[in-house]
Amino acid sequence: MTWPHSDSEPTPVGSAFAQLHPRIQRWIWAQEWSELRDAQGRAIGPILNGQRDVIIAAATASGKTEAAFLPICSALLSSPTPGTATGQQGVKVLYVSPLKALINDQYGRLDALCEHLDLPVHRWHGDVPGSRKARVLTDPDGVLLITPESVEALMVIHGPKIGRLFGGLRYVVIDELHSFLGAERGAQLQSLLHRLELAIRRRVPRIGLSATLGDMAAAAAFLRPGHGDGVTVITATDDTREVRLQLLGYEAVPVDLHPGQADAEVTSGGEADAGDVTTGDRLAVADHLFKTLRGTDNLIFANSRRDVEIYADLLHRRSARDKVPNEFIPHHGSLSKDLREHAEARLKDRTTPATAVCTSTLEMGIDIGTVSSIAQIGAPHTVSSLTQRLGRSGRRGEAATLRIYISEEQVTPNTPPPDALRSQLVQTIAMVDLLLRRWNEAPDSGGLHLSTLVQQLLSLIAQHGGVSPAQAHETLCGRGPFGRVSAALFAQLLHALSKADLLIQAGDGLLLLGTAGEQIVNHYSFYAAFRSAQEYRLIAHGRTLGTLPLDYPLMPGSLLIFGGRRWKVLAVDTRAKVVELTRSSGGRPPQFTGSGGEIADRVRREMLTVYTTSDVPRYLDAKAVQLLAEGRANFTRFGLDLSPIMAWGADTLIFPWRGDRIMSTLAAALTCAGVDVAQDGACLTIAGTSPEATIDRLQALAASVPDPLTLAASVRNKAGEKYDDLLSDELLNVAYAARSIDVDGAWRALTSLLKS
Repeated sequence: MTWPHSDSEPTPVGSAFAQLHPRIQRWIWAQEWSELRDAQGRAIGPILNGQRDVIIAAATASGKTEAAFLPICSALLSSPTPGTATGQQGVKVLYVSPLKALINDQYGRLDALCEHLDLPVHRWHGDVPGSRKARVLTDPDGVLLITPESVEALMVIHGPKIGRLFGGLRYVVIDELHSFLGAERGAQLQSLLHRLELAIRRRVPRIGLSATLGDMAAAAAFLRPGHGDGVTVITATDDTREVRLQLLGYEAVPVDLHPGQADAEVTSGGEADAGDVTTGDRLAVADHLFKTLRGTDNLIFANSRRDVEIYADLLHRRSARDKVPNEFIPHHGSLSKDLREHAEARLKDRTTPATAVCTSTLEMGIDIGTVSSIAQIGAPHTVSSLTQRLGRSGRRGEAATLRIYISEEQVTPNTPPPDALRSQLVQTIAMVDLLLRRWNEAPDSGGLHLSTLVQQLLSLIAQHGGVSPAQAHETLCGRGPFGRVSAALFAQLLHALSKADLLIQAGDGLLLLGTAGEQIVNHYSFYAAFRSAQEYRLIAHGRTLGTLPLDYPLMPGSLLIFGGRRWKVLAVDTRAKVVELTRSSGGRPPQFTGSGGEIADRVRREMLTVYTTSDVPRYLDAKAVQLLAEGRANFTRFGLDLSPIMAWGADTLIFPWRGDRIMSTLAAALTCAGVDVAQDGACLTIAGTSPEATIDRLQALAASVPDPLTLAASVRNKAGEKYDDLLSDELLNVAYAARSIDVDGAWRALTSLLKS
């Protein structure tokens, strides 16, 4: 759609634009837009319909927010809330975001749109003053921007008021939809939206916004459980950006000084140089980043907060060595709000260049302006994550630029095959190839989410002051998002929670909170569906730097890198959970909790294709080409081109080239069969067994398909979700089997192994 220009007020042409309210049309003219983008034009009709659920999938910075809110605001201006009187009190639009920072960012964007429409815009999260929240409670109206955790708090604390607060609700908008799919937080959001519709006694259209969706049908099923086939999916077709790629390879080089030697050097009054305590490959990566990115705005994504601290420190010290201003700033979830906002402000400031070294905190749609390029240190965890990160570059029609830095260990004749195959490099090549084919992982839709069901049951009781078992099951499971939980399984859950004193049953049959249940619900941590590690606050000279999860000893005199600076620990207050710091010349990166994503089945199968073909991607540098050649040569040397089963000393190694879930299922099945097995990435190691004996064991295993619950019972440490510790062993097995066991996929892989 193009808009003609004339001496009079320009009039955009096209039926989509013509459907918008005149005040919205005037706002668009004021922005001097020459046209609506593809998704913006196509979303107008379905959203104005007022009854449809809609998913808008488009690249980062492609105007998804406007695609949703231009027709939403038009609808609010054109007609009253269906089934209510004009001017019905209550929030009209509920915008749910996974991040407080994204809410703050979108608040300014939506306020600019709505300020001339007599439509108030409100924020609600932990950093919003109580006076502003009280205004929403007193006079609910307009657009409310909120996180799932704050919706949960509203349900628990203001349960009787929910019907009035949202009596005029017309639309629900879920931003960054992909971040909720398959996660406990997503199950929580589904339940909250269902409970909200029950409270106001009507269905409300839902609009999901996302840049990366691997399975549209699964995303639609998530948005409207049980009715995904009725969701309108709009996928933008105007994302034709050029992608510039470079993958740089490195080999690990040992450090000159080990941590203990470096600490002793600093304690004795000396100074340990970064080059003495950092592996040579990391120094080389930092050197390339410094030379390549300095003077422009960029994002450097590391796979852990620890790596963020390492590289932010190296780049800061390199700037000091060259006597130039430091442009490299850290950004991750453990840093204080002030430090994170400082980094975001530096990125938005176009007068001085800045590069953020970050985790996934800057992966989603916070507006930081245009960045020149993206750097990825280490193999990405998922193709979806890499796609999302790449989307932060190449905005406003520019090419998207991605540099990936992969380091591999040095290989000797005694190096085990999993390490000699250069698997990090090959995994990255596989993921990049899938990205270029626009493939992303599908969301996990198989879990029962019993942990989140526990939370929602306690929340439902708190909201209403009590609920009958039948009502609870009907609300949460029968018609709710936990539809795979049968009445019998729900009864087991109630029994387990009653035994733990989370629930009691009154004489009239109502479920009430027990003593332990009240303690859980009344604690501030209840509103989050995910588990948070115990955090210590880091303070330097009276200023809070952030928080650190401490599950290891940290003593006075210890050296630490945090916020891209080096510190010495002065004191640790275990009662107040405070660590006092002072500046130091030495330091080491802290240990953070957390792990990477699950490697998908398609990625591992694509890795096998990389090994068995001779194509060399053009985006590899000379060292990466060499590492790939070595990985392929070792693949052939080990005979893996002929058979996925090989001898290694007294052990046997199996390479099924399947995803983590299938690999862990095979490992559990072998364990149940009495086999000593260990999983190492793409490899299963059978201890003390020859290949011939291993094949015999696999054939015996393939003869009968096991019960997933039996496999789950053999797995230790199954409690991975927040309230798993409250489940009985039987329920924990059921939850783990649904979440982590894939017998069908594992047995197909087993059959394929035996045929090769």
